[in-house]
Formats: sequence, structure tokens, C-alpha cells
Amino acid sequence: MENVELQQDQVAIPTYTELPYYRKQVRIALRNCGIINPQRIEDYIARGGYLALAKALTEMTPDEVIGVMKESKLRGRGGAGFVTGIKWEFARRSPARPKYVICNADEGDPGAFMDRSILEGDPHSVIEGMAIAAYAIGSEEGYIYCRAEYPLAIAHLKTAIQQARDYGFLGKNILGSNFNFDLHIKEGAGAFVCGEETALMASIEGRRGEPRPRPPFPAVSGLWSKPSNVNNVKSYAMTPQIILNGAEWFASIGTENSPGTAIFALTGKINRTGLIEVPMGITLREIIYDIGGGIPGGKKFKAVQTGGPLGGCLPAEALDTPVDFDSLVQAGATMGSGGMIVVDEDTCMVEFAKYFLTFASAESCGKCVPCRIGGRRLLEVLTRISNGEGKPEDLDEIEYISRNMKEASLCALGQLTPGPVMASLRFFRSEYEAHIYDKKCPAKVCKGLITYRVIEENCTGCMVCKRNCPAGAISGEKREVHYIDPSICERCGICITVCKFDAILIE
Repeated sequence: MENVELQQDQVAIPTYTELPYYRKQVRIALRNCGIINPQRIEDYIARGGYLALAKALTEMTPDEVIGVMKESKLRGRGGAGFVTGIKWEFARRSPARPKYVICNADEGDPGAFMDRSILEGDPHSVIEGMAIAAYAIGSEEGYIYCRAEYPLAIAHLKTAIQQARDYGFLGKNILGSNFNFDLHIKEGAGAFVCGEETALMASIEGRRGEPRPRPPFPAVSGLWSKPSNVNNVKSYAMTPQIILNGAEWFASIGTENSPGTAIFALTGKINRTGLIEVPMGITLREIIYDIGGGIPGGKKFKAVQTGGPLGGCLPAEALDTPVDFDSLVQAGATMGSGGMIVVDEDTCMVEFAKYFLTFASAESCGKCVPCRIGGRRLLEVLTRISNGEGKPEDLDEIEYISRNMKEASLCALGQLTPGPVMASLRFFRSEYEAHIYDKKCPAKVCKGLITYRVIEENCTGCMVCKRNCPAGAISGEKREVHYIDPSICERCGICITVCKFDAILIE
């Protein structure tokens, strides 16, 4: 009887899928990450690995494979959102030989680690997806372009490729068929522009990573001027599950025009950060509050940046926006490759936009004038505004430069660089106007527009702030009210950090 009572009193331990962070997630590309040992092909096979490749080679023609991919409506997860099956069909129809299958693993967005996690945690899913794509388009050679800053991902890829060769999933006469396919790894130097497919292929060829005009598109003239298919890590990782489970299964997840799942690196001012995979159509509110646990410290949500440094920010009014390719664009942002950064009320949107613009303009390859010069001019304007030197006409200049960059830049890097600036100006124009007209930063972040003042009734004259001030801007004797000289103060915030009496005020 005692044993029975103890069992009745026991509390059931929930599975990880029942935890708030995972409850609304649907894992397809990430289904094996953290579950298997990525360096053991046997673990992948035990989870149904390479069954999709076997099915494609033994039960389906290349056209049937492409048909399933088209019916699934999988859209490229690299950011552009082009239908994967149609992309494969274009490459298959190209008569020239040889053809190449390329995986774009040049993940350069700040704070993004989606592709890296898949390559480190489940490299065989990408290899299998690329082999299926190669069979579909008629390719015998492929490249995985991965930045050298991902040493663990590259190490796991090398191990996985060799294991796939040993087991007969790569190489000659794969699984007893007449299909031949092998893979190579190209380590990139970390240039953000090499995420653009034509710049990526130039880098593989040993040339400087610069985009070129299109057409011709890679499906007609890509790597070494031969037909090539370029997809993102996530797109290839989802492919085996689509072939194995069918197009209807995949299309049943998500929305009609954006089926399947989306992977985001959820970061910023949020309680639960990390990598999430959610069905398309889920709202931003569900991601931020149900999965992410809301904003820490009781602060108010202010904005969420989607699409990485080339995306756009959305305000609190847009929290019920469905997360899919079309809805985000209509709202004023982009899906991008999967970055999602949450900011709270303490964030200055001018400084926030300036941060992304600094990154994007520095990463310009310099080939075309609109991107090379436009990004710099745009950054100069934002810097002037954040320093308290903004002029009313600066707002018109931001829109003028942004419009011309979007229309005239050679590739998506230049075309989308103004995205964060224009989105923040659209939704937070009052902050820009406060910087320009009132010479104030509402979030009290921009150093050129704030001053530090000692609150007399709170100051005990303990001398701690004075001793820690690196600029020597604080004066006053022990047990007397101190004073901060604004002409010397560097606005570093150390005095606020060390003061135990809340005696420092930012104005």
C-alpha cells in the first residue's frame, strides 16, 4: 500500500515538447538536432535517414521528384522565398553539362545561427537533400559553401561526407543505381556579400566575391558558366522529409502560400532566447510571448527586427502579424534567412537602425556605386542625427538615398541595406523628429543628446562615483553633494552602475 501511495503522489516529468518554449514549435529541419550524435551516420539512419534518397532513386524519376517539390510549395529559406521546385525545374531543363548543386551556408547575419546549428547537429540531412536535388536536376557534383568561422560545422560536414561515401550514399553508383554524385566543401572568408548566390559562386571559382547582373540566372549559367542550383541549408534539410512524407504533408503545415516551417534565431530583450522552428502563419505575439516568454524586467515591448541586417522592424501594433513571406512584407519587414531581434522601451530606434546600417555598409563589396556610396551617405546622415546635429531636411535625404539604393543597386545587399532605416522611420518617425527638432533622445541612449545630473536629495557624498569616473568629470567633497561637469562627461554610464543611492539621472 505504501508503494502505491508513493506512486500516486509522484509528479509526472513533462517531455521537452510540453515546455512553453517548445509547445508551439514544429521541428522539420531541426528534428534531429540535439537528438542524435551528428558524427555517427548510424544515428541518422536509425531516424529514417537516407530513406528519402533511396525512395527517389528507386521509385521516382527526376521529374517526379521535381513534381513533389513543386506541389509541396517549399519556398527557399535563404530569404528570397522563391519556390524550390521551380528552381530545380529550371536547372533540369538547361541542356549544358556538367551541372552543379550548391548549398549556401554563408550565414553572416549578426546573431543568426540557424544554418550553423543544422550543419553541426544534423549534417547528413543537408547531404541527403543535396543528393536528391542533384538527382532531380542531373548533377554529379556539389559544393557546400560554409564560412571558415564555423570550424565545428565544417569538421562535422567532413566527417559526414566521408561516412556517406563509405556507406554508398555519395560517390559512384549510389545505392546500386546509375546515379553518381559527390560533394566538396568550400570555406568562405566571411564576406557577407557572398551570401548572394552569384558572389558565392565567384568565390568558389577563386575570384573576388562580387555579384554580377542577372540574367543569365544560375540555372542557365552559374558556377563556371554551367547550370547550377543554389539553395539554403534549411531548404536542403527539409527536402528529405518532403520526399519521404509527401507534398500534401508538408503543404498541410503553415499557410497556403508559405507552407512548412520557419526557423528563427530569437535574440535580444526577451526572456527565452534560442533557436526555434515554428509553423508559418504563427503570429509575432505568439513567438515573443508564448515561446520567448515576453520582455525581461517588466519592460515594454517596443519593436522586433526580422530579416537580419537587411530586414525591417515592426512595432507593437504589428504583434498580431502572421509570420510568413507575404504577410511580413506587407507589414513592412521581411522574412530574411531567419534572424529575429526583440527590443524593449530602452532602445533608441535611430541608434538601432544605425547599428544595422553600419554593418551592411561595411560589408558592401564596392562593385556598384549606389551601394558603395549610398550606404556611406546614409550612415553619415544617421550619425549626424544621433549626435544631435540633425537637420529637418535629413529626413527627406534618407528617403531619397534609400529609394535610389533600392532601385539602382546591383544585388540584394545594396537594395535592402536601407530596409531597417526606412522601417524605423516609418514606424518611429517621432523619435527621429525628437532627435532633430528637440535635440533629445527619448530612449536616453544617444550620447550626443543626453546629460548626466546628480539628484541632490539622493546624493550622500560617498565618493564612489567620483572615484570610478574615468573622465574625472565628477567633483565634490566627502559627505557633500557631487556635481557632474557635462563638458567633460563621456556619458559612459559607470556612475549609474556604481551608485547605490539612485542619485544619478539621465536627461
